[in-house]
Amino acid sequence: MFPHSWALIVASIHSGFGCFLILNWPQSDSEHLMVSSEQMQNIEKEMFSMGMPVEALMEKVGIGISSWILDRHGLIENGAIVLVGPGHNGGDGLVVARELYMAGVDISIWCPFPLKKQLTQKHFDYAMQIGIENLERKPDSNSDLLWIEALFGLGQSRIISDEILCLLNSKKTFSPEKLISIDVPAGLDSDNGNIVSNTSCRASSSLTLGLFKSGLIQDSAIDYVGNLERVDIGIPDKILAGFPETQPLRISFSDLSNFVWPMPSKSKSKYHRGRVLVIAGSEKYRGAASLALNGALASGVGSVSAFLPDSVSSALWITHPEVLLLGDLNAFQDGSSDFSKVLNEVDLNRFDSILLGPGLGIAEEKDCFGSDLQDFKGLLVLDADAINRLSRTSKGWEWLNDREGPTWLTPHLEEFKRLFPLIDCSNPLKAGIEAAKTCSSSVLLKCAHSVISDPEGKTWQIGQVNSSVARTGLGDVLAGFVSGMGASGLASDKKLNTSLLAASALMHAYAGAFSRKGSTASTICTFLGELIKKERT
Repeated sequence: MFPHSWALIVASIHSGFGCFLILNWPQSDSEHLMVSSEQMQNIEKEMFSMGMPVEALMEKVGIGISSWILDRHGLIENGAIVLVGPGHNGGDGLVVARELYMAGVDISIWCPFPLKKQLTQKHFDYAMQIGIENLERKPDSNSDLLWIEALFGLGQSRIISDEILCLLNSKKTFSPEKLISIDVPAGLDSDNGNIVSNTSCRASSSLTLGLFKSGLIQDSAIDYVGNLERVDIGIPDKILAGFPETQPLRISFSDLSNFVWPMPSKSKSKYHRGRVLVIAGSEKYRGAASLALNGALASGVGSVSAFLPDSVSSALWITHPEVLLLGDLNAFQDGSSDFSKVLNEVDLNRFDSILLGPGLGIAEEKDCFGSDLQDFKGLLVLDADAINRLSRTSKGWEWLNDREGPTWLTPHLEEFKRLFPLIDCSNPLKAGIEAAKTCSSSVLLKCAHSVISDPEGKTWQIGQVNSSVARTGLGDVLAGFVSGMGASGLASDKKLNTSLLAASALMHAYAGAFSRKGSTASTICTFLGELIKKERT
């Protein structure tokens, strides 16, 4: 499904335990780097200081955007209008107008503001000289013309008039696929994805310039950005090399082809191919335990053991005959499960990873996180109700800093807020980075654009969104899957890199987007297992 390149295979580390990629994934290049508006502006300044003329960069941007549009003839079959802003974003739009006009497109421009930049004014004057129409009145939003919004671009702070926003949103209503924005939709903050005014332009596509702006990949921006595309402006590798290793990276489904998954040696037995212990489920949430087990099994891990509520374990030999049942979880009066008493019934260090949390229910279990889990040297994955219960303990997240082994947290936003009440969650990217550093654990903050960050600040954000993964049970599958992949990674290489968590979350999203037999948790889990099997064969 995702063939590996020979370069990546050669770059893998080989040992008696198999091979596992330890190089940075993916590359810190133009396709992956996410930047703030200030960082992007500094890049442009550095390019100018190296001798790149401002005029040449504007030409490169305009030609790149016009080529993207011309490749999609259906957008311009009835003509187009460029909405020109006062600054260089408007100048980019005027170059687009010129190129489309020269290609035979019926094109006009509308300038709702006085032009402020000399270069933009020059392009406007030339557009008038070659015969492009300048509309004296606002365009008709009911038309089927393509609107190219080039009003403000990067680093917006100006409050946009209700008249213009109403006009733009009216266009989106009548022709939902015929409104594109250059770089950043008008009215949107490119750093955090929040609106600058009372609302923002709702583009069908946003053509971001040079590098992905971090705000455009936040959940708050989804309804405004539409389909996000990057237009290359030729940033020199010398400049890109100056970014720190902790610069956030946008990952997409195509990056799965460049990730080398844990590959246990063929000579090893099941107990040397990764061992997972799943502690999940309750009388109220029986399905969560089953789905978490399915996720762990889909990872291809060698051995899965479990502590489960009696209502699940009694039929385990029918539903999951591959799973080794170690015992039953006691139930509290409210139906939630008591897991603290089972931890001393088994040597936890027999396992490479432990998954704790899916479907346990919330209970006042103050002393449930003790020295046994702190001393466990393998991977501890805390999900759902384990996170909720940890947030109720006297130590809270501080307990995580005393862990002997690595910890992966997989909260959704509300669980995250309970565990980290003092962290500002308005920007999930920044929140995930801060939490991982604070608690010395890797954090997978589940949202439409999930954020994965490690304690050293290395961060990934999933750049593609598919509503199919926003369904009940898929979080349980994900928790089981990353637990299995983590166990396989430790068994294969005796090391663990958070890039494995990021790639596993991306694979889970891919399975949700492309499962052929449906979008339920069970069908997606089956497809996930098929994908991993293909990767390993």
